Amino acid sequence: MFIKIEFDSDTPIYEQLRKQIIIGIANGELEPGEKLPSVRQLSGDIGINMHTVNKTYNILKDEGYLTIDRRKGAVIRKNFPIPKENHLKILKNELKFIIADSKNRGITKKDFCKICSDLYNDFKKN
Repeated sequence: MFIKIEFDSDTPIYEQLRKQIIIGIANGELEPGEKLPSVRQLSGDIGINMHTVNKTYNILKDEGYLTIDRRKGAVIRKNFPIPKENHLKILKNELKFIIADSKNRGITKKDFCKICSDLYNDFKKN
């Protein structure tokens, strides 16, 4: 698993790690049923606090991406839950800001939709 943390970013480290794991699942780098590195191992590998990795794993568990077991550790779920209404609301709010920012900067709807389509198609699991 390749994780790159930008320590000078305004995005919190746990959020960077969360997003990279989700992207890794979507593009097939992380497979359902695959065991993630232990909290201690991953924190040491990328040079961050163990509590940060633990927080990330727990958020991903709450979002339905991971199961966590004391013996097995953190494992990518084999069956992801169907998006809940709350998730769709969050998605809509995030997209609303991204679309508004893009529109303010002169990006056309056609270009925006093409970028979205291209990025969506970049993932192996469509």
